[in-house]
Amino acid sequence: MKRRPRILYTESQKALMWERWRKGDSLQQIAQLFDRNHSSVQRILAETGGIRPAPRRRSRLALTLAEREEISRSLVAGHSIRSIAARLGRAPSTVSREINRNGGQADYRASKADKAAWDRAHRPQPCKLAQNRMLASLVANKLRLQWAPHQIAGWLKRTYPDNKDYHVSHETIYRSLYIQAKGALKKELLAHLRRTRAMRRSRHYTQKTGDHGRIVDAVSISERPAMAEDRAVPGHWEGDLLCGSGNTQIATLVERQTRYVMLVKVGGKDTETVVNALIKHARKLPQELYRSLTWDRGREMADHKRFTLATDIKVYFCDPHNPWQRGTNENTNGLLRQYFPKGTDLSVYSQAHLNAVARRLNERPRMTLGFETPAERFNACVASTG
Repeated sequence: MKRRPRILYTESQKALMWERWRKGDSLQQIAQLFDRNHSSVQRILAETGGIRPAPRRRSRLALTLAEREEISRSLVAGHSIRSIAARLGRAPSTVSREINRNGGQADYRASKADKAAWDRAHRPQPCKLAQNRMLASLVANKLRLQWAPHQIAGWLKRTYPDNKDYHVSHETIYRSLYIQAKGALKKELLAHLRRTRAMRRSRHYTQKTGDHGRIVDAVSISERPAMAEDRAVPGHWEGDLLCGSGNTQIATLVERQTRYVMLVKVGGKDTETVVNALIKHARKLPQELYRSLTWDRGREMADHKRFTLATDIKVYFCDPHNPWQRGTNENTNGLLRQYFPKGTDLSVYSQAHLNAVARRLNERPRMTLGFETPAERFNACVASTG
């Protein structure tokens, strides 16, 4: 098989790559546009960690191509540097430096000089985290606690409202991780992000299939009370099973108003085992803080009537193949993958360990809560019911 020559992508082709990458296309899909393998596109995108570089612009003070062409013509005509500078409205030192760094009077060429100036100007902006070591240390410590860049940025603004030196955007944190700046954040900290891939990319939605959707007498999510829908009052939960290897799983529960997370150890995926575990767990909370439960169409909740009869908690179900309707729980399960990666045997974890992981999540500030923590919000609800 004849090997195809290496392609030198144009700026417009690279712009198309970045646009398709932003929309969520895979490397292979993008590569097919150029009749290439995915590694060819990956080479371009990986240079900046999957983050599109900022568009480059010439400084308004820099010499233009037209000015360089005037310099070139004037040199051929034998004009002096001072007369050339006067015609351009530039300092003689500017014109002299331009000529000397680009071949001298005998070899100066406008197009070649213009390209060389563009290449020389390709320098990264100084990174705020590299300039402020105390700030970088704070950010690194929070990343090690599995805080997301959004959470860190919000917490910093809340903790240091009047000190702009300690404010940094989540995008700056991501860029410092994926586009390694000397003296900023170490690349090993990428392992603490929710998604540990080597390149940053768009999010994807997944839909569950298989035996989802066949629940007898399921009450649709559309019948869930308005107060649960708009998060007006606490006590409305969303739940699901987080699955691991060897048919192991954990029940995950998150309260819609406060985003408070609870994890429940379950010994199996069958409906009797799951419902028994949920009934036992529900009795740990006051009724005011457990009014309803929304689940997807997994068969583990086929015995939902027994759960309601034992707890007086109503169960609502998403429409078939629409797990995004309980988006708070879907997001929580994504966060939990930092602690329980896919393929992990979940049966080895005790309830005490699950409680510790839940506590870590509940003590992380959330952007949707004004960077308060779920624990703060939920504890306030508990106090108001006491």
